[in-house]
Amino acid sequence: MAGQVGSVAVVLGGSMAGSLAARVLSESYEEVLVLDRDVLLGVTTPRRGTPHTRHAHGLHARGQRVLEDFFPGFTDDLRASGAPVGDLGEMRWYFNGLRLPYTHTGLVSVTPTRPVLENHVRTRVAALPNVTYLEQHDILGLVSTSDNSRVIGVRVRDTEGTEKVLRADLVVDATGRGSRTPAWLEQLGYARPTEDRVKIGLAYTTRFYRRPPGSFTDTWSINPVASPQHPRGAFFGLSDEDTCIVSLTGILGDHPPTDPEGFLAFAKSLPVPDVYDGIKDAEPLDDATSFGFPASVRRRYEHLTEFPAGLLVLGDAICSFNPVYGQGMSVAAWEAFTLREHLRAGEVDQYAYFRDIGQVVDAPWAVSASGDLAFPEVEGERTPEIEQGNAFMGLLQYAASKDQEIVKAFMRVAGLIDPPTALMDPELVQRVLAHQPADGAAGQAA
Repeated sequence: MAGQVGSVAVVLGGSMAGSLAARVLSESYEEVLVLDRDVLLGVTTPRRGTPHTRHAHGLHARGQRVLEDFFPGFTDDLRASGAPVGDLGEMRWYFNGLRLPYTHTGLVSVTPTRPVLENHVRTRVAALPNVTYLEQHDILGLVSTSDNSRVIGVRVRDTEGTEKVLRADLVVDATGRGSRTPAWLEQLGYARPTEDRVKIGLAYTTRFYRRPPGSFTDTWSINPVASPQHPRGAFFGLSDEDTCIVSLTGILGDHPPTDPEGFLAFAKSLPVPDVYDGIKDAEPLDDATSFGFPASVRRRYEHLTEFPAGLLVLGDAICSFNPVYGQGMSVAAWEAFTLREHLRAGEVDQYAYFRDIGQVVDAPWAVSASGDLAFPEVEGERTPEIEQGNAFMGLLQYAASKDQEIVKAFMRVAGLIDPPTALMDPELVQRVLAHQPADGAAGQAA
């Protein structure tokens, strides 16, 4: 195999991050094994190991571009299957109760249900001749050399209860926010990575409806985003041509109810009527269910000075973002792209890899962590930079409701194409300031 780095790579976890890791590892290893405790292949509904996938998800610009690179024609195939695909700026966005004008940005957003999107990815990865999904395998722990300097495999248990060791030149942990790598490192005599946490106490409550006749004629997604002035939010959009998804969001214990009356009342309390008006007479297709997200967590693997060879971490196992920002899948794709760059240079230096992954995470973490700290009740350190940035963001969102050029710049940051610092471009700042009301009431709902 051209560019071969090793014989066997094992990926722990077969969700989006794990499948994308397998895609890039297939270019550098003779054999790639993907382990997961669930049945994965052909599954298009939420499964036991990923209950959060029932709720609204989006693959935005950076992630869409990476997947198109990994799987040429991927976006067209999704569109042809009936999945919602469109311009990120042509969703109906509301910030602080103010609507942004529809703006063509050239940034593609893909928003089928998460299980459907993952099935499209896994189908392509499983078709690679050197990739095998080992479903219904429990991951018991790592196997290392006698001096614990290198990971050489993983212990697993199959459906018959048989335990065995799978030898590997490289093990990649993509098991998500419940990753056991910190504990495994401690067992091997290494330090755990330090963690940054922002406690947001978020809950999603989601219900599916049959698409009402005549709805979604000018967009496919309506998103009143939560803000300090209006801390309740929602994502309301098409999940396919005939079905709508509604995910209501609330923070710090103000969680959307699951009973029909409470669900509708919560929707009615949003600062704009679009969601309530869209579902009040619609036919529900299921009962509402909730999923809790207590905190965003970033594990600082890039700060470790000792780490075993033969082990890497990727995806939510490194950083789990507040999902309202829609970053998780796109960041996982970006990290997989970064892994590919390291593999093309030869055997991966884990310290260099974690440094580069840390740089990938920096910008989206700044967006989500700073955004959460704009809510006064959220605990955490507010540096002068965060306070100034959040104050400016309120001004920018107000100005974006008046100026499509500001929308374009804002969406490039939201889509992870540009870093947040791009919003401080002097010309953009002047546009923002030029659109502020004389009474200084920017950021307040009209």
